[in-house]
Amino acid sequence: MFLRFLTTEKVENLNHISLELIHGFLISCRRKSVSNRSNARRVSALNAFFSYLNLHGHISRNPFLTVDLPKSGRSLPKALSMDEVNKLLELPPSPSPLVLRNQTMLLLLYSTGLRVTELVTLPMVACNLSAGFLKVIGKGDKERLVPFASVAKEAIESYMEHARPLILKGKQSNYVFVTSRAKPMSRARFWQIVRETATVSGISKAVSPHMLRHSFATHLLAGGADLRAVQIMLGHADISTTQIYTHIDQDRLKTIHRSFHPRS
Repeated sequence: MFLRFLTTEKVENLNHISLELIHGFLISCRRKSVSNRSNARRVSALNAFFSYLNLHGHISRNPFLTVDLPKSGRSLPKALSMDEVNKLLELPPSPSPLVLRNQTMLLLLYSTGLRVTELVTLPMVACNLSAGFLKVIGKGDKERLVPFASVAKEAIESYMEHARPLILKGKQSNYVFVTSRAKPMSRARFWQIVRETATVSGISKAVSPHMLRHSFATHLLAGGADLRAVQIMLGHADISTTQIYTHIDQDRLKTIHRSFHPRS
């Protein structure tokens, strides 16, 4: 793409590439609705390519050495509304063992904000039903305790009694959520389950497991939860990662202000 751009600018010698020319290329990309993140990747690739040309003597200098990467920013995580969460978590009448397992996983994900891997590989020993806590080993092998509500406890107990034994069919497993092979479910399969459940529930959004994690954090903070407590439950090493969820609530407050303030 960059070489085609040079052709349109009638530049035939790579040593004649100027900073202004590179900026012109990035501006043309932006006019084609290319995001800053994509442009940053393009600049990185071109910088590596021209460094290679310079190293091997094909050009006298790398024109991309002084080019700053376009600021990509941090995209706001998408969360479900409470109505959408209720639709997603609604248990159908007379659920099969697999449906009961799937709905319990969805409920626990929303109740705790676990990462997908943490959920599908949750060991039996990590689940303390009497205390209402999960002992989770997260990123960097860091251990944290995550509480869950009584509704999640009841769902897990029901799954353990009515569904898990039927799925295992006499096999033994150390994991809470199991397949018929007595092994944990794959991340990809759980993604499929979330999407299938969302479609059946009549939710038009492209729902993902991470969206439930986002919803957990967003709804907690919107309800007045302490940011530090949410950070601990999510397992974020840096509180700045958790702070992104406060921006969502700020956007909601702005919308309310514009809708109801008499001088908006």
